[in-house]
Amino acid sequence: MSATDTLVGLLAGRIDAVSLAPRDWDGVISVARAEAMLATLAHHLREADLPPPVAALFADQRAAAQVAKDQALWEAEMARRALAPEGIEFVLLKGTAYAAAGLPCSAGRQIGDLDILVLAHDIRRAENELLEAGWEWVKSDPYDDFYYREHMHELPPLIHNARDRMIDVHHTILPKTHRITPDALVLVAEAVTTASGFTILNREDMACHCAAHMLADGDLQGGLRNLWDFHCLTRDFAAADTGFWGRLDARADLHGLRGAVHRAARLARDLYGADLPSGWDRQDAGDVWYRRRLLARDDWGRPTNFMLQQAFYIRSHWLRMPPTMLAKHLWTKWRKR
Repeated sequence: MSATDTLVGLLAGRIDAVSLAPRDWDGVISVARAEAMLATLAHHLREADLPPPVAALFADQRAAAQVAKDQALWEAEMARRALAPEGIEFVLLKGTAYAAAGLPCSAGRQIGDLDILVLAHDIRRAENELLEAGWEWVKSDPYDDFYYREHMHELPPLIHNARDRMIDVHHTILPKTHRITPDALVLVAEAVTTASGFTILNREDMACHCAAHMLADGDLQGGLRNLWDFHCLTRDFAAADTGFWGRLDARADLHGLRGAVHRAARLARDLYGADLPSGWDRQDAGDVWYRRRLLARDDWGRPTNFMLQQAFYIRSHWLRMPPTMLAKHLWTKWRKR
């Protein structure tokens, strides 16, 4: 069994941590680190009987993850203070949203950039207010700036000049040129407020966005972590509300994401042992390629199956833009290199 399979088995509960030999931990830790899931695994196994070196490492990871979580929430507060005086409201997305809501999937989750969603008509005002509050452009290249503004679902990324933290300001959740066009107005209009006062997507939209980010807007890099998010979100939401799966199905239809959401659910079943309701628990022959892509690491944590990775990379760009635009974009990027 590969270290990647072992990592997935530990998270799914199919493998007991006490059954691992010391040499097995080397591979599991390497893969978990490469997948940005080491602190997630540390939280998941916090009650397990672990070898002392592993236990010490995992304790450090849990402590570091808590610091990172606090920093992410503080960055969200800084964005709120920058935008609120002008009446610009935003919805937290991804890892910071999970942390703000206190969701179980946020335990140990690595949080990178601050992702926020604002209404399209507020995007320029939000940009100006953030620039005045100390954020600066990361990408200074004119073509990259044009590409983001004309074709993407977000502004070019910004980084704060003092805190060195990045923010991605979205006006929808998939690129403008994508074949799927989720309803951004509905996402914002039906968002909910957490106890801490931050606004996040409602449960169904949060699961839809997670699936879209993993399967409709990328090449599955970091897919095991994103799939773990989806698995935890849907598991916990369904446990609290028996009607969740039905509403998720309807919501995915509304946003044009039914295929992505159902595939994410099947992959969560296949890898993490998710329990799916009737109508969701079927087989799809194409899922085998997604499973292979998600598990494509060796026991050192290095990517494997280069051709499969390239195929998913090409797929991600093919979904994002029409063929003529894609050819022009890739030619421009190649020339710039």
